[in-house]
Amino acid sequence: MPTRRLSIVLAEDSLLLREGLASILDRAGHEVRDAVGDGDALLAVVRKNPPDMVITDVRMPPGHSDEGLRAAAAIRAELPAIGILVLSQYVADAYLSSLLETTTGGIGYLLKDRVGHVTEFLESLDRVADGGTVVDPEVVRQLLARRRNDGPLSALTPRELEVLALMAEGRVNGSIAEHLVVSEAAVRKHVGNIFAKLRLDEGLDRRVSAVLTYLRG
Repeated sequence: MPTRRLSIVLAEDSLLLREGLASILDRAGHEVRDAVGDGDALLAVVRKNPPDMVITDVRMPPGHSDEGLRAAAAIRAELPAIGILVLSQYVADAYLSSLLETTTGGIGYLLKDRVGHVTEFLESLDRVADGGTVVDPEVVRQLLARRRNDGPLSALTPRELEVLALMAEGRVNGSIAEHLVVSEAAVRKHVGNIFAKLRLDEGLDRRVSAVLTYLRG
């Protein structure tokens, strides 16, 4: 069972995937309060009765472009306390920056292949619900490739960038240490250096702030 039962609004135009996701979430102990098939319906049900979490596809009717991502960005702007988990078949640039333009976490961006790994998907959902930020490794790689050379991350060493990329995937220090085959003490030192170099406000969750800075490039 999850650490807490979440009320969820699910937006996905594929009926088969929508029902599959709803079944996974129900078995995990969550409540799928509404399941809709387009961005306008998503906005309507969320504005009427805000849930704990929104899970949305990117491409939905009527245009099948970025309706879900636009709706997610609008929800984030209007109701920032709601966790947002975006599911996509690809990395969508449009409106992604708007979704990430925040000082708070509670944001996830996963490729749909990840849903096949049910345990990982549910763990990502819990992290986002708890205010964390979880981004699919492939999305992280593509965002890193587009990073500006003169941005705030230019002060970080290659190893610090590697640690920050793993943080963006939702990994904790122990998992980062295992992945890099280093000690947790070494990871803690890198994380401390990242916080210092990015000059993050100690009044905020610096781990979330660091990841959001990374994703914005």
